[in-house]
Formats: sequence, C-alpha cells, structure tokens
Amino acid sequence: MTDTTISPRGGVPERPSLDGLEETWARRWQEDGTYAFDRTKERSDVYAIDTPPPTVSGELHMGHVFSYTHTDTVARFQRMRGRTVFYPMGWDDNGLPTERRVQNVYGVRPDPSLPYDKDWRPPAAPVDDAARKNPTAISRRNFIELCELLTVEDEKAFEALWRRLGLSVDWSLTYTTIGSAARAASQRAFLRNLARGEAYQAEAPTLWDVGYGTAVAQAELEDRERPGAYHRLRFTGPDGREVLIDTTRPELLPACVALVCHPDDERYADLVGAAARTPVFGVEVPVRAHPLADPAKGTGIAMVCTFGDLTDVTWWRELRLDTRVVIGRDGRLLPEPPAGVPAEPYAALAGQTVNGARRTLVELLADAGDLVGEPRPITHPVKFYERGDRPLEIVSTRQWYLRNGGRDAGLREELLARGRELRWVPEHMRHRYEHWVGGLTGDWLVSRQRFFGVPVPVWYRLDDAGEPDWSHPLTPDEAMLPIDPTSEPPPGYEESQRGEPGGFTGDPDVLDTWATSSLTPQIVGGWETDPDLFARVFPMDLRPQGHDIIRTWLFATVARSHLEHGALPWHTAVLSGWILDPDRKKMSKSKGNVVTPMALLERNGSDAVRYWAANGKPGMDLAFDPAQVKVGRRLATKLLNASRFALGLGAADALRAAATQPLDTAMLAELSGVVATATTAFDGYDHTAALMATEAFFWRFCDDYIELVKERAYGTGPAADSARAALATALSVQLRLFAPVLPFVTEEVWSWWRYGSVHRSPWPTTYEVGRAMEAPGDPELLRLAADALGQVRRAKSERKLSMKADVPLAEALGPAAVLDQLGAVADDLRAAGRIAKLDLLPDRTTELVIACAF
Repeated sequence: MTDTTISPRGGVPERPSLDGLEETWARRWQEDGTYAFDRTKERSDVYAIDTPPPTVSGELHMGHVFSYTHTDTVARFQRMRGRTVFYPMGWDDNGLPTERRVQNVYGVRPDPSLPYDKDWRPPAAPVDDAARKNPTAISRRNFIELCELLTVEDEKAFEALWRRLGLSVDWSLTYTTIGSAARAASQRAFLRNLARGEAYQAEAPTLWDVGYGTAVAQAELEDRERPGAYHRLRFTGPDGREVLIDTTRPELLPACVALVCHPDDERYADLVGAAARTPVFGVEVPVRAHPLADPAKGTGIAMVCTFGDLTDVTWWRELRLDTRVVIGRDGRLLPEPPAGVPAEPYAALAGQTVNGARRTLVELLADAGDLVGEPRPITHPVKFYERGDRPLEIVSTRQWYLRNGGRDAGLREELLARGRELRWVPEHMRHRYEHWVGGLTGDWLVSRQRFFGVPVPVWYRLDDAGEPDWSHPLTPDEAMLPIDPTSEPPPGYEESQRGEPGGFTGDPDVLDTWATSSLTPQIVGGWETDPDLFARVFPMDLRPQGHDIIRTWLFATVARSHLEHGALPWHTAVLSGWILDPDRKKMSKSKGNVVTPMALLERNGSDAVRYWAANGKPGMDLAFDPAQVKVGRRLATKLLNASRFALGLGAADALRAAATQPLDTAMLAELSGVVATATTAFDGYDHTAALMATEAFFWRFCDDYIELVKERAYGTGPAADSARAALATALSVQLRLFAPVLPFVTEEVWSWWRYGSVHRSPWPTTYEVGRAMEAPGDPELLRLAADALGQVRRAKSERKLSMKADVPLAEALGPAAVLDQLGAVADDLRAAGRIAKLDLLPDRTTELVIACAF
C-alpha cells in the first residue's frame, strides 16, 4: 500500500476551515473508490467486518453514531495496516418494526382476506391520530408494497447520515434483509436446517403478542413492572376442606387444570394425589407436587392454568396435565368453554378482553362467596414482547422451531464451546453469552404470523377433506429460491390446485427477522452464490454490536454458523455500550431525551462528533456531552492551524530529511512511543486509548515543541533544516494517527502537501520515525525544555507581561545532570522565551528552577 494514488496535492489554503469538508471528501472518496474492497487479495490480506444492519423503522440515533464510529475506526486502522477491508452496509428492513412504522405513518392495516388492488394509492403521510386509531384495511400485497416504499425512503436518509459521519464502507456492497439475496440465503439455510432435522414444526404453548398478532421468541422478551392484585380464591378439597389459592389472574380460572404445592410442604402433603374443585365452575382438578412451587409465595399452593405464564407451561409439560385453553389469538376469551367446563358460568366471560373477564369473574367469585377478602394491590414484573405495548399471552399454536441447545444438552455444550473460542472485547461480555445459553428453556421459535418478512419456504399437501399434512412439508429446490409459497405453487402442482382437496396450501407465515439477520455473514459474503468471495471473507474477522443483543443477534449468528459450517462466523466480537443523557439515563424516544444526529453533525462537524464517540471504550456506556463535542471541534481546528503553520515553515519539502538537533530527535523519540502505544491499542480494539495517547502528544507538540523550535525553523542552515525535517515527520505521522477518528480534517491537511489519500497511506511505525532521526533521541529532553519554557511563561504572566516580552537575564538552577541536559536545548529555550542571557547554575536546587530578571 502506498500514498501515491491519483489524487494530486492541493496546496495550503490561506484560511483553512472545517466547514464543507464532509461534502467535499465524501464525494471525492466515492469518486476515487478510496474504500473499495479489492476482491483479488488473498484471505490473509483481507479484514472482513460483519456490519450491523440498522433497523429501518425510523431515525438513526446517537447510539448508532456512537457504535458505528467505533467500527469505522477499526476499518480505517486495518486499511492503513495494509489489509483490504471488506466493510459492507446493510439495512434490516423486514419484520415487525417496519410493519408498525408503516401502520403508524399511513394509517393502514393488512388484511390477507382482501384482494390486491393495483390502483390503490397510500394517503399522504403522516396521517393524523384518528386515522391511526381507525386504520384502513388493505391487502397483504398492497401492504408489502407500502413497506417496500417506505423502507427505500428511510434507507436514503440513513445512507446520507452515514456518509456525513464519514463511515468508510464500500457502498457497492450494500444489502437489505428483505432483498432477493437475503431471502434466498435465509430460505436456503432454513431448508438445510429442515433437512438435517434442526428445524421442526410443533403445536405447543406459544408466547403471543396480542397487539401484533404473532408469536414471539424467548430472546425477545422483557419484564416490565406493572400494577396488579392478588386475589384469594376458595377451592374445595376432599371432605369439603377449604383450599385457598392466591392468584393475580383470576380470569384464567376456567383454564385451571391442577393445583401444585412443593413436595416438602407439610401443609398440603395429604392433598397430593387427591382432587379439588374450582370455585364458580366446580371443575375437579388434581393436586400435584412439583419443586418449582414456592411454599413462601402466597398460600404456598398455586393453581396451574393453560396458560398463565411460563411456569404453567413447565408444570403442564412435566406433570402431563390436561389442556384447557380459554384465551384466543385476539386476546379475548374464546366464545366456547374448553371441554369439561360448564357453559353457563363461562357464558358471562366469552368474548371479553382479559381485563373485562377479570372484572366479571371477580364479581362471580364474590357473589358465590369464594373471594376471600379484598384484592391486595401489588406491583410485579409482567412479560412483554420487547417492541410490544400489551402483556404477552400464552396460546397454543403450530409454529416452526430451530434447535438451539435449549432442549439438547449436547448442542448447548457445543455452542458454549463456540463462545469460548470467540475473542470478546471486553472479555467479561462472554459471561452474558454463557448465562443466556445456559438459561435457555426451549428451542428458537422462528415463525411469525406477519407479512413483511422472508416467507417460510414450504407447502403442505391437502388430503381429500382439504386438511393439510403438516408432517410432510413440500420443499422447493434451492435453485428456485427465493420463493413465496402463498403466490407460487410447489413443484408438480398447478396454481389452480391451491386450497383444493388433494391439492396444496402454502405456509402463510414468515421467518423471524433474526432468522435472516443471523445470516448476515452468509448474505453479504455470497454464500453459495459467489464461492470465490465467500472463501476470501468467511469466517469474518469482526462482529461489532451492542451488548444488549448478545442473546439475539450474536448468539443466533453463532448458532446458525455452527449448524451450517461447523465454525464460528467471525474471530472477534466487539461490544458497544449505551448512550446516556447528561443525567446518565439511557436515551430513548419515550423519555424524550434523544439527540438528533444529523443536526449535531451539521452544527459541530462530523470529526467533532466522532471525537466524542471515540472517547467511549468498548462495552462501556457513555454520557452524551456537548462539551466533549466542542473539545473535538477545537482539536480539529487546531490540527488545521498547526498544520498550516508547520507547512508554512517549509516542512513539506523536508519530509525525507533527517532530524539532527537534540530537541528535534527528543520530540520524535516521544512520538515513536506514541506510535507504539496507539498501534497496540488499536490492535486490542481500544480506540479510546489510541486517541488519548495521540491527542496528549499533539497538544504537547503544539504548545511546547512548536513554540520552542519555530524561531530556529524560520532560519537557514543545518539546524533549521533539522527543525523542518522533524516538523514534516511529526505532521505526517500525527495525521495518520488521527485519521481513524478524524477522517475529514486529516484528509484535508494531507491533500495540501501529500499525494493520494491519508486513508490509503501506511500506518506509521516506530521504524519509520526512528529512520527520521540521525541519532536516537531522549523524550525527557523535550519534557525538560517544556518545563523550563513553562516557568519563563509563568514569570511573564505573573508580571502581566506579554509572552513576547524580552527577558534580560534568566538563571537555570538545578542538579548538574539536569542542567547538562538543558544545555543541549539552551538555544531553543532562549529563542522561545526571548531570553537575552541564560546562566546555568548547577547544584543550587534539587529540582529545575528558572529564575527570570526583568
């Protein structure tokens, strides 16, 4: 890699400015192919990044700016280290978030029973609240077209923001998770999972979001504190014995199938194996023992309903209990009671919402004298789908599952071993992965009852009665992919046979969005479609992502790669923290504390915002601090001005000359240490440490070295040549050290005096810096000279004199060895301090003291 590509030198402008750099250089980088991936390189020369595709369901936020800046610093560093960087960008545009956004923006809802209307046009967006509350029903196909329309517009806005931020992605590699390549890869992986027995279909209790009307997976759950109440119900045991049950869900009484106590609870030991009768309905249910029953909770004995929560599911499965489902997919109680439940009392509940049925049943219990005392208010955790706004229910549905170790100890151990193979940054994040995998209670539910997603690619034969044969799905050949079984017939069938006895029906469901996103390395790497590319980029080098989706995106990607390839999908995972507001609360739209990135970038400049982001270490949360952004702006401005000053001294023409003077080699020796520190930090994915070391040196370089050397650099002769040579090397090296974090200002300065792009130039090395010195330098010498000059400046400041004021006499007191060192830079100190006479008085003090006489 060299820095001598086609871009010419531009010369130093009279008045350099940060304004407009983003537009100028974003355009030039695109025109010049600065960040284009070179697919002719061998795998050892490739650095491949599995970039997170942001969800296209609204605006990007500061959390995106934060984490994507971190990834970009890695990409830029690796590119300068001589690797060709495979750095794609994707848009995660399928799934529930997109559907909800379309529904809110246009005031519509999908209705699969409606025919496609080719003449239908969406209303002007956004619509008002009335339209959202009373949405217009449209066909599934019309709805999907609307999703595609809105995501295209969102993606344009996202790309504009990323370009403004300066992400060095190769835009020719852009993909979408609903695009043809992604659909084909997702369906291909699913069919192979099915062929190997890793994907299967089952009728089982399912976590169900009533608002979205779909099943959700364990990884998508979150607990939210909600108000509730304990109701004490009176059951009747043998010989009329009173059995009291505390429950927060009395409306599920008709779904009760058992009472459960702990095996060691002596209070109910004589009831185990007997039966009790439910209040109101009088249904006989068995009393069983199970270790999950908590003797200290409520009365110590609980009713098992099918299904109130996940513990009910466990009891139902392990105790082999009956099934009495009363809640439908719409969140209302079913119109007919389950088998064995009398119709008369149930009729009062039929068709009601959960809350309505609860109120009615409490009244029935009170009227029957079976409600003991008043309900006791509590606040307790309730399970929600992470994007939903209504509590989840558990209903019995037929769904597709993918084995993930939740019910297979051998596979669980294999996936835990994969986690130990992976390099985690920071390392402690591995424990979150292990905690998640170790705590899985079931396989991954991958089917969704939605519309804008990758279709489940199977059909089912219909028997003579028109009933589907679920156990023998019809599958397409991989060459047919992607397919939509709701609009295309299976091989050997005609479309006219759809829905007819003896014909077929297509699976109406789509795959969970994570079932596609978990294949991003395969999608963008050309799995099975571009074997040459795939061999050059897979397994990838880096997966950057948020720590909050270890359980979803990271784990799912590891599982899919393990099942398909028997390998990790990447070598390293770097985890980002959250962005907090100044009060250290997580930023979120619901809290109203979100900062809009584009306005911030336009107001302060992208380098300033990137500087703020780079101050956050991997895995650590960072508070948004406008003051830190301003510091970044000042740094970028100083880099412009200091570079202009150095180049104005003639540094550009002295680049390959050697520094000979002690102060110059001292500065370069310190710079060599900074190069080593920054390189080690970037190799360890610690961009923050690299930036801190570089920035600290830069301010010493400006405030101390330039001030000390500028008088000499204005002159002629070997000493002046040495100064200019040192300035040239220092500027060249520092521009490259800053380039991963401050890409715009460094590219601008580079263009004044160097050919090509700073981002395609080699990363600086200690060898390079050492080669610029005629003899090894001593970093302490620069610090000593800076200390001495600082004392002279303070003396002038205390007397309220200008820094340009002359000092007739200055005496340097200190240990002889220190003054011997100071003598080596005495000429530069006198010039910088405007000292007429400098006397060195050894061994008068234990530390260096500069006494000035005016």
